[in-house]
Amino acid sequence: MDIKPGDPYDIDGACFNAEMYVKKVLKESNLKQVIDHEREIHQDIQSLHSDMQTLVYENYNKFILATDTIGKMKNDFKSLEEDMESLLFKMDEITNTSEIITSSLHANRDEISKLSETHTLLKRLEFVYTLPTTLNKLLIKGDYAQVVQEYLHAQRVLTQYGNQESLKGILNDCNEIVNELKKILYSHLRDKDITGKELTKSVNLLLQLDEPVLSLCKEFLSHSKNCLLESLHVLQSQVEDINQDMIEFIDLGSDTFLSQLCLVIASFNDMFVENLSKNDENEETEISINQLNVFVEDNMIRYLEIVQCYIDRNTSDTAILVRALDRFYRKIQAIGKLFSYKDFTLNVMEIISSAARRQTKLHLDMLKAHFHDKLATVRQSLVSLQKLNDNGFATESLASLTSDVIEKVKGILQDISAFLDPKVSFSTNNALRKTISVDYVRESLVVGFLHYLSSAARSYTICIPCPPAFLFLIMTKMCLEYQISGVGHLLKLVDETYEINKYFETKNKNSSQLSSEVELASDMHSAAQHLVNFYVRVEGLSISQMLKKSVETRDWLHSLEPRTVRAVMKRVVEEITSVDSQVGELFEEGLRTDRSSDSSRRTQMSRHIRAWSTGGTATNTQTFSAINRLFSERIDIFSPVQFSRVSITTGIIKISLKTLLECVRLRTFNRYGLQQVQVDIHYLQLYLWRFVSDENLVHLLLDEILSSSVHRCLNPVLMEPSVVEIICERG
Repeated sequence: MDIKPGDPYDIDGACFNAEMYVKKVLKESNLKQVIDHEREIHQDIQSLHSDMQTLVYENYNKFILATDTIGKMKNDFKSLEEDMESLLFKMDEITNTSEIITSSLHANRDEISKLSETHTLLKRLEFVYTLPTTLNKLLIKGDYAQVVQEYLHAQRVLTQYGNQESLKGILNDCNEIVNELKKILYSHLRDKDITGKELTKSVNLLLQLDEPVLSLCKEFLSHSKNCLLESLHVLQSQVEDINQDMIEFIDLGSDTFLSQLCLVIASFNDMFVENLSKNDENEETEISINQLNVFVEDNMIRYLEIVQCYIDRNTSDTAILVRALDRFYRKIQAIGKLFSYKDFTLNVMEIISSAARRQTKLHLDMLKAHFHDKLATVRQSLVSLQKLNDNGFATESLASLTSDVIEKVKGILQDISAFLDPKVSFSTNNALRKTISVDYVRESLVVGFLHYLSSAARSYTICIPCPPAFLFLIMTKMCLEYQISGVGHLLKLVDETYEINKYFETKNKNSSQLSSEVELASDMHSAAQHLVNFYVRVEGLSISQMLKKSVETRDWLHSLEPRTVRAVMKRVVEEITSVDSQVGELFEEGLRTDRSSDSSRRTQMSRHIRAWSTGGTATNTQTFSAINRLFSERIDIFSPVQFSRVSITTGIIKISLKTLLECVRLRTFNRYGLQQVQVDIHYLQLYLWRFVSDENLVHLLLDEILSSSVHRCLNPVLMEPSVVEIICERG
């Protein structure tokens, strides 16, 4: 049945109409529904009746309890009223008794007051007369604080009446006991085993006894100094212990020396400085503060020197070193809050800066050792002759000297950056950050290592015994790699990692103090040029020695008719071919002049032959050679070598042929000796032209050698070109 609020059919509503409700139910429901509805209503009526009975019982119980409570309160009020009446009665009795006593004692009041005062005075006199005995007992007992308290309590009376004969002896006895107490207390100040608490207590007692403050300051600081020196001796003994952990060492100093020093400073301020300030004794306050300043500074300097010595003597991992220094800095900062007269963090910054500089130097030494190990490995491989024919050896060796070393530098830069970690307390100091970043890492480590690389490479040119020649080629290429990319890469890496540019952002702070990339690259280029020049001279000297020995050990005046090319010439060609192959592994081909045809080469080598075949003389040949040299460019034998394959081999060939020329000029030849030189020269011409940048250079030098041989020949008759070619082809 749908029921709306205010509806007369709502059985729970205020507007319910029973008659209308019954009619509606009979109208809308069948008999079964009416019976069910009646049953539901009957159950609701019973439930409501039960609830009503429960409420009636509960309220009835509460009513009974309230009635009992009111009855009890009524009884209590009756009892309270009786008590109040009894109290009023007793108060009246007390008042009456007080009035009776007052009236009885009124006549003797003044006399009683005098007796009371006399009694008090007698008590005081009794205390004074028994004071020496009391003080002595307390002194023997060791209760020094009570001795001072009892003495100070009677001091005013003794001072006021001490001139009386009866009190002079007492005053003298008390002073003797107090003097004895002072001696005991002063002895405490000199006792090494006394605790800080007992020392402070003794000083306070002496101050209560009006002992000179400045004298006590001196005694207190003297005793404290002895205690601190013992802690410093313990720390000093740990400096030589190489197994001592750095963090443990810093904690040991903090737990012993620094803790004791903080306690001394706090105690001194409480006992002396604050007391003097309260009494407005400015002069003595200033003197005491100066004494404390000297004391603290003297001991702190000793402590800092020990820490500095320990750090200098011990090698630790950078992370551990930074953690130890961070703890050390925080401890000194804490002292600064307690002792504000001097900032010792500046001294700590110097120690941290020194540690960073030392750590950077250690890393630089590690870099140098790493580079030397790599170089020694390459050198050993070359000496053993096991790697010369390995096509990948040069590339691997170069990578080990460049890429591997650069990676090592990266690791070191990351390691040292721990000093500038934002979590580290001292990293906020801009001056320290700049010093570490610019001076130590960039200039001393990175730039210093780059300078070392170039100087170390140069040093191998004066090394005895001389390393394998191929090593100079590898180091030359290494220097070129650093010049082209390595220098720039390392400088960019350190500049970005350590934010170098932010220290030179303002106009008045230029970066002129920084080593430039151009300067370092130029130094690498210079080292590379020096090395490649030296390599050319070494290889040229090696071949020259073979040629010189072959010329000087042969009897040219009794030579037989040549049948083949001498073995030394074949060896020379083999050596130059080997050198060309090695150089080609590291360097580009380079520029060459336009090569002439094979027929023109043969024509040039036959000029002397044609001259003699037409009946020429030695004078004609000399004139011909002079004219040829006149119209040829001057050959600079030891000119700087370019970083190319053809330039390097050209330099070696020039030195070798120049040596051969000078050796020929010092010998005398017969006819067959001249012809042997002719065969050898032609053989060299057939092979050497392909290794040089300008084949005319080879032709000119070989022409001069042959010309000099003709000049030094007793019977200068050259061999037919066709025969020479046959011998050389057969050879």
